[in-house]
Amino acid sequence: MKIFWILTVLFIMNACNSDDDNIVPSVSIESIQIEEGNTINNLEIALTLSNTVDYDLSVDVRTVDGTAIKGLDYTELNEVIIFNAGEQEATFTIQIIGDNIPEYTEIFSIRLENPYNVTIDINFATVTILNDDEHVFSIPETGYSTPESYDGMELVWSDEFDASSIDNSNWTFETGTGNWGWGNNELQYYQENNTSIIDGNLVIEARKESVNNSNYTSSRIVTRDKKSFKYGRVDIRAVMPEGQGIWPALWMLGSNHFQVGWPTCGEIDIMEMIGGGDGRDNVLRGTAHWNQGGHVSYGQGYTNESNLSDEYHVYSIIWDDQSIRWYFDDINFNTMDITSEALSAFHNNFYFIMNVAVGGVWPGSPDNTTLFPQWMIVDYIRVFQEN
Repeated sequence: MKIFWILTVLFIMNACNSDDDNIVPSVSIESIQIEEGNTINNLEIALTLSNTVDYDLSVDVRTVDGTAIKGLDYTELNEVIIFNAGEQEATFTIQIIGDNIPEYTEIFSIRLENPYNVTIDINFATVTILNDDEHVFSIPETGYSTPESYDGMELVWSDEFDASSIDNSNWTFETGTGNWGWGNNELQYYQENNTSIIDGNLVIEARKESVNNSNYTSSRIVTRDKKSFKYGRVDIRAVMPEGQGIWPALWMLGSNHFQVGWPTCGEIDIMEMIGGGDGRDNVLRGTAHWNQGGHVSYGQGYTNESNLSDEYHVYSIIWDDQSIRWYFDDINFNTMDITSEALSAFHNNFYFIMNVAVGGVWPGSPDNTTLFPQWMIVDYIRVFQEN
């Protein structure tokens, strides 16, 4: 009788062990991080079974874009991963495409689908590509420049930014958030310490930092009550910042701004740019604003082959009693006739403004592609008038 019970127990135990060996397994995948690097990096990823079995099984694996884009940041994968009988782990490789361009950390996902002889425990994983490129300040060594004199004209004022600090006889800082974000729902707080003079250049730096309930800071400088002009040629040699939500401007307002208000005073935008990738970081606009029974504007854009942040360009206007003409590297891209009585605002003195706004109604807010800090670099501003 004892032998019978011993054999029965042994039989049951063997049956249970046999069943354990053939329980349908589940497959899982874990999220992973990798530094981007500057070349192609092979990222090996493992799929793990909960238990081994004595038969083959498989699962489909495919990649899905997130902020990382296939072909730009990684090599797309869409294949069947097979576990042979007795295997508990299978690996596959995805290529990470490195570069030396500063950018934010990016992600994409890996999906597990169409299981065969297996269940899916965790059906996706996130791959985080850690940016390891430095976003550092640098002054370009190349770019366009204009002469220091023109026939029939004299240089009446300039700032070459060659001193150790900003010249307070030329410029005043406007600080704070203005009225409703300087009239445009802008997000930055303007302060003096975002402006510096570096190697003969004025540098305005936009930062992501919290100051006085604003999440961004920058600078805005004006020549109001110090330097103003009626007519002439203006040349400004500068390097623009870039990125979604970044809004640099080199512009002018009528000197009677505080007496008559905007837009009655008139506004001349020598250049504006709203950043945000292809079709934005390489496009400038030259525009005039005035009051004609309400706000009226006229402007044109110009598309450069490369981003305006890549090197120096010269932004110019030639303004006389007949017209305002806008130039980019001496290419005339916009002309406005100002002989109409309705355009009398443009026959008064105007002062200069230089600023880098962050966010606002026009450019929209920064996003996870926007790198900070951003810099507008100005080599010189020159005003010429007829002899």
